[in-house]
Amino acid sequence: MHFASPSWLFVLLAVAAVGIGYLLVQLRRRKFIARFSNTSLLASVVPRRPGWRRHLTFALLLLALTILSLGVARPTAAVRIPQEKATVMLAIDVSLSMQATDVLPDRLDAAKQAAVQFAGLLPKRINLGLVKFGRNGSVLVPPTLDRDAFKRAVGGLQLEPYTAIGEGVFSCLDALKTFGQSSTATGDKPAPARIVLLSDGYNTIGRTPAEAAAAAKKANTPVSTIAFGTDTGTVTVEGQTTLVPADKTTLKGLAQTTGGTFHTAASASELASVYKDIGSQIGYTTAQRDISWRFMIAGLLAALAAGAVSLLWSGRLT
Repeated sequence: MHFASPSWLFVLLAVAAVGIGYLLVQLRRRKFIARFSNTSLLASVVPRRPGWRRHLTFALLLLALTILSLGVARPTAAVRIPQEKATVMLAIDVSLSMQATDVLPDRLDAAKQAAVQFAGLLPKRINLGLVKFGRNGSVLVPPTLDRDAFKRAVGGLQLEPYTAIGEGVFSCLDALKTFGQSSTATGDKPAPARIVLLSDGYNTIGRTPAEAAAAAKKANTPVSTIAFGTDTGTVTVEGQTTLVPADKTTLKGLAQTTGGTFHTAASASELASVYKDIGSQIGYTTAQRDISWRFMIAGLLAALAAGAVSLLWSGRLT
């Protein structure tokens, strides 16, 4: 928690002084009582006090003053608020290794389900596009607010030979560039953008991930990568069984070079969790909000409680 007007916190010194003064008065009163050897005579000349209940009343009043003093210092708290405008391109690997069943029902179907969930996580005002990459990179859905179009395209993903990770990134950058030019033409500033890339294999064709990373960094577009599947996943093609682990080193390097984040997911549930985490990073920002009204209300309630206790036990407010 931070304070927008911290100088008002010095008021707490006055509150502390009131508390110390009250304590000194109570100590003085005890010394005064101790001077009387005849306690029955003291009871006849000094009216009976409510004892500890009087201290509770003062404690509530002191609490109210403390809370109100904090309130005038204008406390703020960090809160998550939806991004007003941003663009995300989701790139999904559709290479033949995505038919591996180490992730049920298979890698591609699990990725489809998680992608649809990801679309639902993002605030509605964030544009979302889709790129597939196998033999090459293809833009299936340019950045759009139409989530139904995105989900339909995800549902239609089909397997292809080869894995063109670099081409997938370049296709995303091309889509973002076109979308940015369109936005600028209408008088808007280009929206901040990010690429989220999921792959389960090694780059086997096209431009390299290193070239793609350099281009994304130059375009100031972070690439968050997800290495999907287990290290023991296999596929059988034309009777030959092949081990298909993800290239975690390359994907991690791609993310680090561009300022994105790297994740691993070995199951459908883990992948959904990763998408949720990335969606939170992309779809929301943190801002400081004034919460002084909360302190004012709490302080007022504490003051009212002090008054109510005093009236209940002594029949007066003081």
